[in-house]
Amino acid sequence: MTDSKTKVVIAGGGTSGWLSAYSLVSRLGSVLDITLVESDQIGTIGVGEATIPTIRAFHQLIGIDEQEFMSATQATFKLGIQFEDWGQKEDSYFHAFGEIGQRSWMAEFHEFWMEARAKGFGGSLEDYCLELKAAKANKFAKQAGKKPVNYAYHFNATAYAAFLRTKSQAAGVKREEGFIEKVIKDETGNISSLTLSNGKEITGDFFIDCTGFRALLIGESLDVDYKDWSHYLAADSAIAVQTKAVEEPRPYTQAMAHSAGWQWRIPLQNRIGNGIVYSSKFLSDDDARSSLMGNLTGEPLTEPRQLRFTTGRREKAWHKNCVAVGLSSGFLEPLESTSIHLVTTALLRLMKMFPFGGNTGLLAEQYNREVKLEAETIRDFIILHYHLTERDDSPFWEHYRTMEIPESLAHRMALFKENGYVWLDDVGLFRVDSWVQVMMGQGIVPEQHHQGSCVIPTEGLKEQMTALRNRVANSVAQLPQHSDFVKKYCPATSD
Repeated sequence: MTDSKTKVVIAGGGTSGWLSAYSLVSRLGSVLDITLVESDQIGTIGVGEATIPTIRAFHQLIGIDEQEFMSATQATFKLGIQFEDWGQKEDSYFHAFGEIGQRSWMAEFHEFWMEARAKGFGGSLEDYCLELKAAKANKFAKQAGKKPVNYAYHFNATAYAAFLRTKSQAAGVKREEGFIEKVIKDETGNISSLTLSNGKEITGDFFIDCTGFRALLIGESLDVDYKDWSHYLAADSAIAVQTKAVEEPRPYTQAMAHSAGWQWRIPLQNRIGNGIVYSSKFLSDDDARSSLMGNLTGEPLTEPRQLRFTTGRREKAWHKNCVAVGLSSGFLEPLESTSIHLVTTALLRLMKMFPFGGNTGLLAEQYNREVKLEAETIRDFIILHYHLTERDDSPFWEHYRTMEIPESLAHRMALFKENGYVWLDDVGLFRVDSWVQVMMGQGIVPEQHHQGSCVIPTEGLKEQMTALRNRVANSVAQLPQHSDFVKKYCPATSD
């Protein structure tokens, strides 16, 4: 180790801290000296157990072996999310990760499907998505013939952090046990060191705040304000509990709406992760707990754990010589499993923009601009699920159905309703098919669609649609059961 290395200090462990540590040491370990400070006295949130497909590319980038990781974290595969009771009670629709049908450069597949439906054929839009049909059949493989399957994971977040810690320390990351008692700043306002409760001082050139909602560095020390989005996203509470598995794990997450929020169900190899997300303005903690415990499918393994949060983001995720990663930078409820994705994109940006020269001003400005755009796009997608409802059975749903929404989302919804037009969001996260599945799933039927779909003669369109539908059905029929694939590919190495 040489003195020329930039000294990075990560405050806080958990998923955000140890993912930060391993990402930096795996890609920049030869030029960074990395220390992570955490205290065993401070618990971690540890309930972010569902992900989206972007995590796979990130794992490949930092050299994580899929089978090793999945076995260590009791992981299962995830092909999407099933939403129950969101549009109306008894409604159900699926947001799958896979491509629907076959798009063209001029018109999206759902527009060809709408033309087919108008002519009396075409079936359900769901019939054209391999991942969706596989999920509903409880089937999974990484390939369906020559076609790669688009998937993510469910995993034990606590075990994931432990897995990353082991790998980080083996790669050279130093861990300091201790409670951070004081953050020391120099005359320029930059952080110079952290003082621990045992009196030890940890100096650094650059600091990463992974202290969770407390935001010890970015908020308490550097005074970066928090932009509250609770007027858009009313939920401010959650209760989490783990239960015994009573059936084979399904390859999808369930999101079940209730009178003042929603309940998640996430299947791991050896247990189920459950939780309820709700607004304390519309539901008491006791009633929320009762609702959750009354809708479990197995015997509880843990005591229910209460969480409080305020949706929103830091005005700046990078300020001075500190970047906030994870909950310290903001929080958007876990409806679309984006929490760990936001950690990985923060780390990708940081690795690309790392201030080796010590000049952070313009880099921080660009970083913050990208973080703002990304957070607002995800915020809009989550609001869409709540606002696009016909439920009027409780004050909670009445609030969401009638509330004012961001102009960016209102524009997107209006354009889809009038013309069936959808576009890839500015940060490239939610695909066209994602927006289509949620908007159609919750009741928007476009008034018209692109007439490029009429170019194909009716018989030709019918043949193409039938061929696509049959291809999906035949591929799904050949897939193994999800539970069988998991047991063979990545059996859990521990509980």
